[in-house]
Amino acid sequence: MGKKKASGRITKPSGKGSNFAFQAAVLAGAGILSRVIGLLYRSPLYNIIGDEGNGYYGTAYAVYAMILMISTYSIPTAVSKIISGKLALGEYKSARRVFKCAFAYVVVAGGIAAVITYVFAPWFVADQPNAIISLRIFAPTIFLAGFLAIFRGYLQAYNTMVPTSISQILEQIANAVVSVLAAYVLSKPFVPGSSEYAKYGAAGSSMGTGAGVLCGIIFILMAYAGKRKEIKESIKLDTSVEVEPYGKLFKQIIAIVTPIVFAALVYNIVAPVDMKVFYSILGDKGVDKLTMANLYGIYSGQFIVLMNVPVAIAASVGIALIPNISGAYTKGDMKESNRLLNEALSITMLVTIPCAVGLGVLAEPIMQLLFKGAGPESAKSLLFGCIAVVFYSLSTVTTSVLQGIGKVMEPVKNATIALLLHLIFLAALLKYTKLDLYALVIGTTFYALLMCIFNSYSLNKYQKTRTDIKKVFVAPAIASLLMGGVALSVYRLSYMLIKINVVSLFIAIFVAIVFYALMIIVVGGYSEEELMSLPKGAAIVRFAKKLKLIK
Repeated sequence: MGKKKASGRITKPSGKGSNFAFQAAVLAGAGILSRVIGLLYRSPLYNIIGDEGNGYYGTAYAVYAMILMISTYSIPTAVSKIISGKLALGEYKSARRVFKCAFAYVVVAGGIAAVITYVFAPWFVADQPNAIISLRIFAPTIFLAGFLAIFRGYLQAYNTMVPTSISQILEQIANAVVSVLAAYVLSKPFVPGSSEYAKYGAAGSSMGTGAGVLCGIIFILMAYAGKRKEIKESIKLDTSVEVEPYGKLFKQIIAIVTPIVFAALVYNIVAPVDMKVFYSILGDKGVDKLTMANLYGIYSGQFIVLMNVPVAIAASVGIALIPNISGAYTKGDMKESNRLLNEALSITMLVTIPCAVGLGVLAEPIMQLLFKGAGPESAKSLLFGCIAVVFYSLSTVTTSVLQGIGKVMEPVKNATIALLLHLIFLAALLKYTKLDLYALVIGTTFYALLMCIFNSYSLNKYQKTRTDIKKVFVAPAIASLLMGGVALSVYRLSYMLIKINVVSLFIAIFVAIVFYALMIIVVGGYSEEELMSLPKGAAIVRFAKKLKLIK
């Protein structure tokens, strides 16, 4: 028998209702704010646990992140994609069943992953036994994170990123508060500067992640409760005689999750494998564990944390891009598909290239502000690796595009090849040079560069892209380099006059932003519509019109 489509009250996902730039802005805004909060609490946390504690925490977190990605991270994408399709057809009963199947998947996969993490923690972090307690604290968080993931995916299916965005912010606030307080309380009984002090401080910091996830769950359940009545009413309106069986729906979830899990495994195995290679080779060279922990703490707790702030923008753009570019590609509209790709790349590069230059030229004052007392290695690592921001952002967006056009395994293949080449390169640097910390930074940059090259090749093979090189890369690069010179000059002049780092830094950043906005208008030749898609686009357009740079 045929299906009678329900005319439910729930808003269905649609191309017209889903404005790419707006969705990207919502997610990017939440992502940036979350990263900024995460960045701010790192300063007081660093004062408590130091580089050594950061090393133990970073060691445990690398393993936790990999297991989380493999077990439940892919669920929001699968849930959102399948349920969106069911809603578009008015199949609200089947959509509800998808949610229940995802719930069962999370209970099983998350539970198994949590148990494995706890039991095998000594094996996972064998190179740093002081990280065992931190990893075991992460174990229940893996289980809880799955439930947060499915509710986010469920609400995203209704074409709103707001609940996800707010929950991310609240999650990070709770994480920040509990991380600092727990690190302080747990480390207090021990002698400051001792390994026990750093070990238990790192363990306290790990508690913050679980507290954040729990806080996110509470909010997302409140957001879900607000839609629950509406969802139930729509299910009643669905008079479909044939409802897809749970077995078939579960197979659909597995079919979508499996390639994403493979991708997550390849992408996220980089950090723990790098960590193993780092500890193994330096250990063979006679470097003691305390020194290795300090060096890895600088890399994971300072360099990676700072780099992830602008990369969050690219991730948000990628998430918002997938449904739009997928629809255009499916319909064979290559012109629209190419336009969306150029828009995504343009937005990403306009923001991340100046961020990379700014992090490079102001590396020392930034590190001194956020990690007071940090050694010169911190600033040098940021200076050497700032270009990785651009490469990672570009590879993130191109990966999303390939997933959006149905070539899910292409970025997985690219990441696998890049990982193998990267490991050979990193091992050679660690073994035959004395770069140590900087080998990790250079290796990270090399991996991201390889991903950019391989993904670009794949895109050209399947989509025949025509990238506007001037607007996407050249204009932001020229404007950013000029901005970098101005930012450094303003900082040095300000510091020479007032001798206060934080004030001088903020003056330099403010002048740099204004100067970059002016330069990008002059150099890029962007239209008003293109400028409006940027963060604070309306203000940039008003500024440009006052100066009569655009009509």
